[in-house]
Amino acid sequence: MAFSVQTPASQARLEQMIHRLKSRDFRLTPQRMAVLRILASSEGHPSVERIYEQVQRDFPTTSIATVYKTVALLRELGEVLELGFPDGSNRYDGNKPFPHPHVICTQCKSIHDPELNGLTDLTKEVSAETGFQITTHRVDFFGICQDCQRAVSKKETGIIGSEDMATSSVTEPQPFMERKENAE
Repeated sequence: MAFSVQTPASQARLEQMIHRLKSRDFRLTPQRMAVLRILASSEGHPSVERIYEQVQRDFPTTSIATVYKTVALLRELGEVLELGFPDGSNRYDGNKPFPHPHVICTQCKSIHDPELNGLTDLTKEVSAETGFQITTHRVDFFGICQDCQRAVSKKETGIIGSEDMATSSVTEPQPFMERKENAE
């Protein structure tokens, strides 16, 4: 199969997901197993469309509705974290199905999971400051990843392509999503 689990951590994650589905008496069809394998082994926070493309390689008759239903079920069971964006481009994290920070490239849309210490302290501080009982959170940082920075740098120095640099221009990064500031 094109999406075999390759690491001990992703194998353990897959087994957790399977156990959760079995404990709730959900069927483990080959197509559902394919979705589970992709999510358990993916580090790239795939969209449903990307998962569907991968499942189609081995199961060409699978519908995108099957993938949507499986991802929705996993989300309801707490086995996948949904990263929703205003433009509707939801992405899914099957490796870490709990709230954690993300760094998102505004150019290539890649999503990375930084290991940050102190998020627990920040959550406690927010709770103490506001009086809220924090039940979940979402912390996203937006910027330009190293690969995109290198690509822009190479374009600017004329290393890539045969364009006349005097007539070409490097465009400003487009925002991943529009943010609305809360009015106070």
